[in-house]
Amino acid sequence: MGTVIITGSAGLIGSQSVHFFAGLGFNIVGIDNDMRALFFGDAASTSWNKALLIEQYGDRYQHKNIDIRDRDAIESLFKEYGADIELIIHTAAQPSHDWAANDPHTDFTVNANGTLVLLEATRQFCSEAVFIFTSTNKVYGDTPNNLPLEELDTRWEIMPGHAFYRGIDETMSIDHSKHSLFGASKVAADVLVQEYGHYFGMKTGSFRGGCLTGPLHSGAELHGFLAYLVQCAIARKTYTIFGYKGKQVRDNIHSYDLVNAFYHFYQNPRCGEVYNLGGSRHSNCSMLEAIALCEEFTGNQFNYQYSGDNRIGDHIWYISDVSKFQKHYPQWQYKYALKDIFAEVYQAQVSR
Repeated sequence: MGTVIITGSAGLIGSQSVHFFAGLGFNIVGIDNDMRALFFGDAASTSWNKALLIEQYGDRYQHKNIDIRDRDAIESLFKEYGADIELIIHTAAQPSHDWAANDPHTDFTVNANGTLVLLEATRQFCSEAVFIFTSTNKVYGDTPNNLPLEELDTRWEIMPGHAFYRGIDETMSIDHSKHSLFGASKVAADVLVQEYGHYFGMKTGSFRGGCLTGPLHSGAELHGFLAYLVQCAIARKTYTIFGYKGKQVRDNIHSYDLVNAFYHFYQNPRCGEVYNLGGSRHSNCSMLEAIALCEEFTGNQFNYQYSGDNRIGDHIWYISDVSKFQKHYPQWQYKYALKDIFAEVYQAQVSR
C-alpha cells in the first residue's frame, strides 16, 4: 500500500479518514497544527484526537505539525514521499462563516491559499495521485433561501413537486448570492480544485458537504452543529437559536459515510468533478427537531434562547441531492441514519 496524505487529520473528517484508510493498510501522513483551538478556543482543540491517532497507529501514522499555507514545508513533505503518495484528502479549513468576518485574511489564506499550495505540490511531486477536497454547501451562498418554502409546525419545507424537492443538486448557481466571507474563500478553493482537474487533467473531486458530523467532532458554538448541541443538552447549558424560528433545516451526514464516499471516488476517480454530499432525505432535521432528539437521548429538558437575527449567509432549508454521486458510484450507500448519528454523538460526549 502507498501513502495517504490527510490535512486536518485530527479533525472530524480528517481523523475519520485516518481510521478508514489505515484500516485498509495504507500508511498515513497527517497534517494538522490544531488551528481549531485558535479559531474556537481550547475547548475545541483537536489535540486529544491527535494523541489517540498516534497511540493507535504508531509508525503507520506520521503526524506533521505543518501549516498548509507554508509552501516550503508542504513542498518538502510532498517531495519526500513523491510518487508513493496515492491519495490526498484535504479537510483542513477555517470552517466558520461567523469567525471569517473577524479575520478575513486568515480565513482566505487558510481556505484558498492553503488549497492552492496543496494542489500545486500534488501537481509537482505526485501528479497521478487522487486529490479530494472537503468543500461546503456554502458555495451556493444564500441562493437556497430563494426557494419556495412553507412553514410547518417544526420545520421549513420546500413545496412538493419542486425540482429541488429531493434536494439541491450541483446545477444550482454559485453566482449572484451572498456567501459570507467563509463561503467566498471556499468557493475559491472549490474552483481551484476543479480547475486543476480540468486544466491539468488531475484526478480531483470537490465534495460539497451538508452538516458533517459524528463522534469524533470537537464541537464549538461557531462550528459543529450536532456535537455542540448535544454538549449543551448534557451540560444543561443554554443554547442560542439564531433566526428562522428554529425551523431551519439541515441534512446531516456521518463522517464515516462521507469518507466511504471518498474511498469510492479514489477507486474510480474523475477529473475536476463536483458532488453535493450530505444526509439528503435520508438524514435531516430542523433545529427544533434536533432539540427534541437531544431531550430524548439525554432525558434533560433542553435550555435555549432565541435571537431573531439569523446568521449572515445561513440557510433556511438545505437538503443535498446526492443522486449524481450515487449514479457515478452505485455501490456507495449510507450506513448511518439520523438517530444512529445522535446515538453515537451522545455516547462520545458522555464518554469523553
